[in-house]
Amino acid sequence: MPQRWRRYWPWLASAGLALCVLAEAVHAAPEIADPGAFLEQTERVRTSDHPRFVLMLEQMRSEAPQLTSGQRWYLRYLEAWQTAFEGDAPKANSMLRDVIDHSGDITLKAKASALLMHNLGISNHYEEAFTLANQLASELPEVTDKLTRFTVLANLSQLMVYAGQTDLAIKYARMMEDTLPPGETLCNPLSMELSALDKSNRLTSSSPMLQEGIDTCLAAGQPVFANTLRLIKSSLYLNEGQPTKALDLLKRILPSITASRYYSHMRGVQEQLALTYEKLGEDNNARKAALAVLAMSEPDEISEWLRETYDLLYRIEKKRGNLNATLTYYELYAAQDKGYLDDISARSLAYAAVQQHVLAQKLETEGLSKQNSILRLQQALDTKAVETSRLYIILLLLVLVSIFFWLLRIKRSQLRFKMLSHHDGLTGIFNHQHFVSEAERTLRGLEKRQGSACLISIDLDHFKQINDTHGHATGDVVLKHTVALCQRQLRPTDLFGRLGGEEFGILLPECTLDQGMAIADRIRTAIEATPVNGEGGLVAFSASIGLASTDTSGYELQHLRKEADAALYRAKRTGRNRVMSDTESEGLVKA
Repeated sequence: MPQRWRRYWPWLASAGLALCVLAEAVHAAPEIADPGAFLEQTERVRTSDHPRFVLMLEQMRSEAPQLTSGQRWYLRYLEAWQTAFEGDAPKANSMLRDVIDHSGDITLKAKASALLMHNLGISNHYEEAFTLANQLASELPEVTDKLTRFTVLANLSQLMVYAGQTDLAIKYARMMEDTLPPGETLCNPLSMELSALDKSNRLTSSSPMLQEGIDTCLAAGQPVFANTLRLIKSSLYLNEGQPTKALDLLKRILPSITASRYYSHMRGVQEQLALTYEKLGEDNNARKAALAVLAMSEPDEISEWLRETYDLLYRIEKKRGNLNATLTYYELYAAQDKGYLDDISARSLAYAAVQQHVLAQKLETEGLSKQNSILRLQQALDTKAVETSRLYIILLLLVLVSIFFWLLRIKRSQLRFKMLSHHDGLTGIFNHQHFVSEAERTLRGLEKRQGSACLISIDLDHFKQINDTHGHATGDVVLKHTVALCQRQLRPTDLFGRLGGEEFGILLPECTLDQGMAIADRIRTAIEATPVNGEGGLVAFSASIGLASTDTSGYELQHLRKEADAALYRAKRTGRNRVMSDTESEGLVKA
């Protein structure tokens, strides 16, 4: 039997007697009707009522033969949790790996993996712990069971505190707050967040959030979490030079810690008592508490608790003048100090290695520190170079997109200006200048191949009277209506333009005189038969049309226009609402 357990043998004997009584209570308990529901209830009380949890666990063990395979694995997980709670991480880890590898239950596997990750972290298996943390974090979106997700987040937050990644730990804690499962309170998330804030020195003993967390956990019946926060508060009292308040608080929570038998709290409260008694000048009590810490520690353990404890014992023995004890404790303190600093460095390096997927295993601390600094610098430079390149690419793309849209806008403006320069603003057909230009170009082409064409000149009858009687707005409607009626009678190859006011010109390529007269008369008939709606009612109007043909007047546009205008004027003189050609003197074409 290890030496440290021999001094606690009387206590263990009492505990054994208590367990016998507990076992009798289990055998006396009524038979479990629903093992699945009973297991879930057992899990829920593990931190709120730990003695009851132990009792229910023992009762389940006695009925294990009647459990299904899934229920037996669930019980195995709860037994592993209790084993870890009592401080035996290696045995707990073996049980947890068994659950992960063989249970076949996704939810149970996630819970066991989360607890295994936590145990690996506190037992210095950092790279395994951080690798498992990355795996759990990546699988978290697939975890649908709220309690399992809650458990995974809690362990992730706790491990990130241990890794010094406090901002990430706070993020996970707040994710816990956002997805509270039924029956859970804010106690657990608050304790995780407050632990991270304490680790990053963002708490004081008077922080309202700290007291809120303690009150929340006490109200929720969660003594383990409440004690965690109260130990944080007592430590803050010590750091702020208030040992009396720290001692009062430690004495108040000592019975609760003893009852829960949480290994970490049992050792932590003794370590804080030792430091508090020293500050109060009670060296005997301080030495007694410090020796209790040593008795609960493994011989080859490296931890901050042992570092502080050996330092305290060194100071006490030095004051007492015990040279041999002073030297012994100093050497132990120096070994713990070096080991603790190396452990922190190894923890940070393992976290960085896993995050960057670097396979650096068990290198010497001195060489690794230098190499890691170079790697970090190189990574920072590479990251900065990639970021700079991406920024340049983004800026270049933005410039190119801006130029594209600028050119597109210019092109659209050019097309719009071109259209406006070629078309009449009211009716949308060719304006005078563009009609003349296009007509001359078309006539030159027709002349080369001896084709024929007709030029039609249209003038609305009594248009001034329409404007004077009905207003210019109605006059504009009449003009646009006239254009629409004409376009219905024209071919795609025909040229149509507004020559000024109410006068229009149409060039009909590949058109004989008879064809031109027929088209012109259809236009006249459509205008006469289709009045427009004016402000005062229907407005009827008509048009006089003159036509000239290349067969009789040649291909010069100026001469064609002159002949077409002459025919138009003859139509006006002979009574309007007529079509006349350049070959007629006083003849007319009736509707």
